Amino acid sequence: MSGTIRPDSDKDLGKRKILEKEGINVHNFERSLPLADVSTVLGDVTHILSSIPPGKEGDCVLQLHAAEIAQCKKLEWAGYLSTTGVYGNRDGGVVFEDDLLAPSSPRSEQRAEAEKQWLALAEAHDILVHIFRLAGIYGPGRSPLDSLKSGKVKQRIDKPGHIFSRIHVEDIANVLEASVKRPRAGRIYNVCDSAPEEPSKVTTYACQLLGIDPPPLVAFDQAEMSPMAKTFWLDNKRVDNSRIITELGVNLDYPDYQSGLKSLL
Repeated sequence: MSGTIRPDSDKDLGKRKILEKEGINVHNFERSLPLADVSTVLGDVTHILSSIPPGKEGDCVLQLHAAEIAQCKKLEWAGYLSTTGVYGNRDGGVVFEDDLLAPSSPRSEQRAEAEKQWLALAEAHDILVHIFRLAGIYGPGRSPLDSLKSGKVKQRIDKPGHIFSRIHVEDIANVLEASVKRPRAGRIYNVCDSAPEEPSKVTTYACQLLGIDPPPLVAFDQAEMSPMAKTFWLDNKRVDNSRIITELGVNLDYPDYQSGLKSLL
């Protein structure tokens, strides 16, 4: 098994050591630093999963190595991790994989374009590419519990009816594994749990688990947020996950945020 990793920070070097201890061959990759020996790295590859976010110029993986990926004769499955942000705002309505995309931020627009590039590569070269649109990710070390314990959460934002979907990181892995076992060229999957909810209610539940008082509830238009944080509130939608359940046969380990947070506690 091989993997790529960014080479430019102590954190990334630490990740590299962990992966190497698990028997994974790690190769440095950066937008301006393609794989050094791409023919060796990709020569016998059977599965490719790209989790690298695109930039303004598009998907850097395809910019640098689309030709080599297209020539992978043993490739059985390829996946691209996108985001449910490509749907844009639906005022609380439900979104399905076949809906038209309407991204509401430049970041989501770039994701939508990257999806098109991967699907175009698949069509041109008969590659089994799959798109996975991930909801908000949480898991060990990355959850409301961690944010509350670190003191980072100073407020609960009150915006009734504004819904977010989520997915536990282990269930992302479950979905990917199920797709590998049941490849279907060009298929798109929403990857989220079955319980979309207002963020303030999730924070309140996390406080109950920790046995602490919840932070004050602040109206959305009065809340202090960074410009980046505000972009996440542009979209209000419920993401349908029925395709991963009915088509891939996935049984989510954490079908709602309550079970997920309990496990993390």
